[in-house]
Amino acid sequence: MADFYARAPAGPTREELAVQLAARVAEAALPDAVTRVVFALCDPTRGRGMSAVDVFTFLRDDCHAFVEDQPLRGLHPEMAERLRVWRLAEFDLERLPSAEDVYLLRGTGRANPADERLFAVAEVRDLTPVRSEDGRVLALPELERMLGEALEAIRRAQAQRPAREKLLWNRVMFYVWPPIDVQPEDVRAVMARHARTTGALGIEMVLVDGRLREPDGGLRERVLRFFSPAGRGVVAEIDDPPTTALQPLDEGVRRVVQARRRGTVHPSELVHLVPGEFQELDLDDEGRLVPADRPPGRNDAGIVTGLARTRTERYPEGMDRIALLGDPTKALGSLAEPECLRIIAALDLAEELGVPVEWFALSAGARIAMDSGTENMDWIAAVLRRIIEFTQHGGEINVVVTGINVGAQPYWNAEATMLMHTRGILVMTPESAMVLTGKQALDFAGAVSAEDNFGIGGYDRIMGPNGQAQYWAPDLAAACRTLLAHYEHTYVAPGERFPRHARTTDPIDRDIRPEPHSAPDSPLRSVGDVLSDEANHDRKLPFDIRSMMRAVADADRAPLERWAGMRDAEAAVAWHAHLGGWPVSLLGIESHPLPRAGRVPADGPEQWTSGTLFPRSAKKIARALNAASGRVPVVVLANLAGFDGSPESMRELQLEFGAEIGRAVVNFRGPIVFCVISRYHGGAFVVFSQRLNEQLETVAVKGARASVIGGSAAAAVVFTRDVDAATRAEPRVRALDAKLQAAEGAERAALRSERAALWAEVRAEKVGELAARFDAAHSVERAVRMGSVGSIVDPAALRPFLIEAVERGMRRAEALESGVDGHRLAHPIGR
Repeated sequence: MADFYARAPAGPTREELAVQLAARVAEAALPDAVTRVVFALCDPTRGRGMSAVDVFTFLRDDCHAFVEDQPLRGLHPEMAERLRVWRLAEFDLERLPSAEDVYLLRGTGRANPADERLFAVAEVRDLTPVRSEDGRVLALPELERMLGEALEAIRRAQAQRPAREKLLWNRVMFYVWPPIDVQPEDVRAVMARHARTTGALGIEMVLVDGRLREPDGGLRERVLRFFSPAGRGVVAEIDDPPTTALQPLDEGVRRVVQARRRGTVHPSELVHLVPGEFQELDLDDEGRLVPADRPPGRNDAGIVTGLARTRTERYPEGMDRIALLGDPTKALGSLAEPECLRIIAALDLAEELGVPVEWFALSAGARIAMDSGTENMDWIAAVLRRIIEFTQHGGEINVVVTGINVGAQPYWNAEATMLMHTRGILVMTPESAMVLTGKQALDFAGAVSAEDNFGIGGYDRIMGPNGQAQYWAPDLAAACRTLLAHYEHTYVAPGERFPRHARTTDPIDRDIRPEPHSAPDSPLRSVGDVLSDEANHDRKLPFDIRSMMRAVADADRAPLERWAGMRDAEAAVAWHAHLGGWPVSLLGIESHPLPRAGRVPADGPEQWTSGTLFPRSAKKIARALNAASGRVPVVVLANLAGFDGSPESMRELQLEFGAEIGRAVVNFRGPIVFCVISRYHGGAFVVFSQRLNEQLETVAVKGARASVIGGSAAAAVVFTRDVDAATRAEPRVRALDAKLQAAEGAERAALRSERAALWAEVRAEKVGELAARFDAAHSVERAVRMGSVGSIVDPAALRPFLIEAVERGMRRAEALESGVDGHRLAHPIGR
């Protein structure tokens, strides 16, 4: 090998210079031992540094003559080695115009000429970050500059092609000179910012190659891969440097590209969104799922099955799930015998292993073809039956709607996640919808439709407000993060009874009273004010239940709110949270008036009143209880005056949904801690009574009120005769009555008017007095004596008391369900 460094001559163009250099090499008659000649010519007029150096590389061809390696013009072979350009050996490369220090190559696969794509390669010579005052990485200027230049080069190349011939599966490849001392997540954030502008560039992946600082302080050659499987959001992977050449597209990758062209996501890409391992499964000759011996993307059926495993600190052996993924390249995931057999086998395997099923649902419904028909509907019914049996036996199916779901798939989603007994969640994105009949078919039939499928079954207008979709995510990557957050709160390992304990830095004995409180127009500034007799006499002031829930829950683990978009159910709050490190379902009843959305019926309340359960909020509470049963403990923070009895609420199934709460409590497997924090009256007392379930423990914060009915309501409605008698016996009223009896004419008329005013004034006083006596008689202390409430807890000790109640309930649940006496959990309580 021979390298020559010289000043570039003035005058000739690059093409003329290349011809001249080729001639000089040919004239030199170099010995056969020389296989490569490199000319590095410095031209100060082009700038400074590497941008001022032009490079021409000549290699021997099959005839031993030297010819220029034109794709690498301007790129020194040693630099090409660092950039791993050798990985493109299976492609014929053509150099395209690009900015200085960026090398844009158009590659055409030698084994597959239809595989044409762009490769942008560059070096990053500085990785100094810009940090905030608290040390967060705000920017990586040089990396971002080079990324911008690379993307701009690809953008210009794509702009010269017709819209239908845009190249997909393009790559950006960087080599970083200095050690990579920033966290991979910081680099991912940079890539995510730029990914928002790359929608039309067909970027498959950005690779950052360099020496990564390991946790032990050492440096190791690593490759960071950044890609966006769902078209939104960026996923990062860390791996060892590759050792083989990049291969042209095979059939599996071709299907991925086909799915991208349709704006959908292929299963082999989708699995990258969920951190961890994925083992694809398929049916053997006996109809059981076994590991699939084939490359990714080679599935024959319209659904892919697999075993997903995500390892965490709590579950180092992995959280196992059976995954089902719809394939949009197979007739948009349409359903027939092959798909249904795999779904049934997946549910069988999940039941055998005792693990959840996660279903990335995309399907156009039953397959419609000239050679198949009603038999497809029978297979769909067979799956429906298996889903019902699986969920009724306690199985959990979690659904992420990855696109348009038509016909059978929405019904399957409903059977898996929307019924009262189901545990699974359903997550939707802006690109997903569930429709029984698509818009085009509805329009053809003359039926009522909307402007698009999202108007028929999207989250914003339909599935979120009606509560059938439990979570919304901005994209599929975020939907997968929501799914993992759900498992962090609810996953139970096979053979165990409850989710495992998590380490928490939040003190068990923390006093919740100093925690902030915020509610519209409320004078209560802290949680302590809410629970104070001085600041909140008789506990009648409205307050924000979420402030109370945040104060009680572990501060170092963010809660996950379920059914947040459910309209007319705002009075109920359902969280997954941690309490003393234990995952719990934390339920609250909103305790300040909430405005209503949309049209308000004349026979219903103008607002959702404080501490009241309305039909949809009662439904939410019942569903939350059923979802937690047999999985996690439930803690209810209650300021509850009962159920609304307006004509509208009765028309909207108030009785049915209120009864569902009682049924959920009776059937609940595990501990329920019901904590009265303010007032507790009415029918709520029945559906949360300790008589319904021996594992339900009712406690009250000191100063709370508990009775069949509130004192004011009792005085105004139940004890009206007593109030009237007390009003007549009032000396002022008796004196006026005596005058009235003796008066005549105009004087009598005047005294009647005076008596009416006095009667109203005195009666109001007597109502208040009787209400106070009633509340004093029917205090929470009396409820404790009668056994309706288990104990009273001081506000300062509420958090440690609830944690101990949860742990006590878990020990008791395990003892009751195992039939063995004892008070220790199968897995120790750690703090």
